[in-house]
Order: sequence, then structure tokens, then C-alpha cells
Amino acid sequence: MHDWNGDLIDVQDFGKPGLVMQLRLAASEFDSKRKLSAGVIVLIVVAGVVFLAISVWLLWCLKRKLKASVLPTAASVSLIRKSEMPFSDMSKSKEYSSELSGPADLVIDGSPVNGPDLPLFNFKSVAEATNNFSEENKLGQGGFGHVYKGKLPGGEEIAVKRLSRISGQGLEEFKNEIILIAKLQHRNLVRLLGCCIQGEEKMLLYEYMPNKSLDFFLFDPAKQALLDWRKRFNIIEGIARGLLYLHRDSRLRIIHRDLKASNILLDEEMNPKISDFGMARIFGGNQNELNTNRVVGTYGYMSPEYAMEGLFSVKSDVYSFGVLLLEIVSGRRNTSFRLTDHVSLVAYAWEVWHGDKAMEAVDPSIRDSCCENEVLKCIQVGMLCVQDSAVQRPTMSSVVLMLESNNPTLPLPRQPTYTSMRTSMDTLEIDLEGQEIVSSNDVTVTMIDGR
Repeated sequence: MHDWNGDLIDVQDFGKPGLVMQLRLAASEFDSKRKLSAGVIVLIVVAGVVFLAISVWLLWCLKRKLKASVLPTAASVSLIRKSEMPFSDMSKSKEYSSELSGPADLVIDGSPVNGPDLPLFNFKSVAEATNNFSEENKLGQGGFGHVYKGKLPGGEEIAVKRLSRISGQGLEEFKNEIILIAKLQHRNLVRLLGCCIQGEEKMLLYEYMPNKSLDFFLFDPAKQALLDWRKRFNIIEGIARGLLYLHRDSRLRIIHRDLKASNILLDEEMNPKISDFGMARIFGGNQNELNTNRVVGTYGYMSPEYAMEGLFSVKSDVYSFGVLLLEIVSGRRNTSFRLTDHVSLVAYAWEVWHGDKAMEAVDPSIRDSCCENEVLKCIQVGMLCVQDSAVQRPTMSSVVLMLESNNPTLPLPRQPTYTSMRTSMDTLEIDLEGQEIVSSNDVTVTMIDGR
């Protein structure tokens, strides 16, 4: 403690100018120490910025790693949510007026496939839309499971394909359809509205087709007359344009591999839409033909090289289109000739066409009202599409050109020698050198022979 000596001085009235006043200050008040304090502050700020940058980078890496990972399910299908609670609160979809599952990314085999064009629905909303998957809402079933009709809260009708939990074939088809259909858009392809994956439940949501499938009308004697020639020709052209898009014009080059009447859906105006891409395959830009040990599809629509050797290409779809075209013209299934001398619709169509009696092959319900020139043109195009050799078949671009031309000069087809399977007692079941043959409508595939 210091003692003060002398009188106190008022610094505001210091006295005469020129006098010097000396003050004692603490060391902490000097400028050198202030500069050191400012430097420390700068270091602290820089360190904070660096720490924040590192934290942001680590969070970004973690998010990227989560997106690339796949949850351990049998189908290699994973649902990666940005929130911790799966399928909890959902946002409203302006397009579908439905509850969606919120911000989620669907990853299949390591590749994200969903986005704004493929929303994810939760199980509760799909169950409510289908009246809890009631029998009254069931539209049909297949090897993959059941299809139900549903209605979204906004009033839009949908078709829900619900995968059977015990269907291995359906599981592969489910993965394939999401990967392919989510990337395709064409007026003659069925539109995928979204999907639902929750636990063991896996579902695809499609636009609803009020007129069901083509076979519903084509092979029913009571409904055949509803398909007049103009409607049938429009259906043929629409299918051809859809296939052309798959083969040439889409972002992916796709072989459908299961084109048939039951896979052609009809909207309210009877416009055709190709559906069921579960067996489709993607072709690379330089690939013209692929080989498989697992032959899938529906017998009677398979091309010879595919059924017997497992070789498939765009020309395999052309063959199936030819069979389908002949079915549309005749109103008869290709398999309805199995127990006759003609064996198949292809053999019958060749016989009447080659004998200048092609009009006999036309469905009697439209024979008198159809345009004969268009019918004969379609039969000849159909015969060109079912040639035994893939090289001799036209491409779908040529088919579309021939169908849309008023007076085309068509090549002459050769007699097809490949015949459909027989179901008589003398047929022998064979394994085709270990190839697995699967028919999507549960029909046993038996011996393939040449005539």
C-alpha cells in the first residue's frame, strides 16, 4: 500500500503550460501486449474456420457413404432415408395428391433409381388406396404376385402390383422394372407412378388402365366385336411405335422379351401401352445379340434362336410382335392351333396367305367391315416378322414405315418352318443342354422341333 505525499493536483486545471506530469501505469496497459492479444484472437478465428470446414467435409463424406450403401436385403434393394424414422411423416405430392414417404433415395445394386419422377409411397397409404388389398379390388395375378386397383386421395386411379413374399422370380422382375421403367417415357408404354418398399413389402404403382389388357377383348367371342378394324390397326401401330422407342429411341436400348397380348394394356380410348418389363434386358451401344442360360418368356411368342439357343436381340421382339400382329388380325391365340394340322397360327397364316386366301385368317367379326388392303398388308408384315432367321426379319423402324405407308412395296416372306410346341402325348420334355426355360404364365415348356 502506497502513501501519498503532498497536495493532490487537479489535472483539469494543471497550472502553467510546459510542466510535465509523469504517471505510473501497469505493464498490461502497454501497446506491445495489446498487439499480442490481437494476434491470439486472429489465430482463434482461423482455427475456428478450419474446424468448421473440416466438420462440413466430414458430414458430406458421411452422407455420400450412406447414399452409396445398400441395406442387407435379399433383393439388394435398399431404402436410405435422411431421417431416422422410416416411413413416418409424409409430404403431400402435388402431382398425385397422395401422401409420399418423404425425402428418400432408392438404391438398387448400388445405383440410385428414384427421383422426382419416381416417388416413394408408404405402406399405409397404399393399403388405404386399395381398401386394404381387398378381393373386390383385385385385378389379376401372376408369378410375381397380385395386382390391385386403387384410388389416391386426389381421386386418381392406380394399379398396384404387390410382390409375393415367396416369389423369387417376382423379386427379380421387381428390381428390373424399377431400374428400367423409371427411365422410360412414351405414350405407348405404361407409366410407373411410384413404388413402395417397407420391410418385406415391395409394390409398384402404375397408371390404371380401365380397359384391362388386349387379350381381355381379343380372345373373348362376346367382346371381339368391340375391337373393330380401325381400333385393331391403331393398336398394332401403337405397339410398333412403343417397341421402336425401346429398341432405338429411348435413353436405354431395351429388349422386352415377353411381348404378348396380356402384356398390352388399353386405356380409356383403347390406346395400347406395353407393360411388364420384368424380363426385359438392356443392350449396350455396340451389342447386337446376347446369350442367356435362363430362357424366359411365353412359349409361342419366342423366336426360334431364343427358345432353342438362348440367343436374343431386337429381332426376338420383332418375332413376338409378328405373332401378336397375326393374333390381332385373326382374333385367335397362337396356341389355339396346337391340336390341329396347322400346329400354330404362324403355320396357318402362311398357308392361307401363300394360297391367296389370306382373308380367311381374318376375325369373322370384322371380316366384312375391315379395309382389305390394310389387312393383307398387316398379314404380310406379320409373316415377315416371324421368319425363321433373325437376319431376314425387319427392324421395328422398317415395320413402322411399312404400316404407315399407304402403298408400300413389301418383300415376300419365306415359309416359316419353326413350329410351336405340341401338347400331345408324344412330346418329350428336354433340358436344352441345361438351359432353364421359364414360362411367365406357368405353362410347362416341352419339346421344340422343326417341321
